Amino acid sequence: MKYRKKPVVIEAMQFTEESKDKCWSFVTCNKMPVWDSVGRPAMQISTLEGDHRCEVGDWIIKGVKGEFYPCKPDIFEMTYEPEEVRGDQD
Repeated sequence: MKYRKKPVVIEAMQFTEESKDKCWSFVTCNKMPVWDSVGRPAMQISTLEGDHRCEVGDWIIKGVKGEFYPCKPDIFEMTYEPEEVRGDQD
């Protein structure tokens, strides 16, 4: 049997050297600053599945229950698309 994911709107932010401070504020669960092998900033996020590292270029997703987890950019692009903002339509 096959299943399709229900359409869900999530909040997400891409972790970059420029956005690291905003990402730090965005993630409200257990987190720890770390660095990658070349000294760039990274973030370790505690999830229900254990600790996961978010590195430069990764996306941080806020799940439907308020949980946070990192996602690699290629998987993010295959799975998510921008939500269209709907204005007042009279």
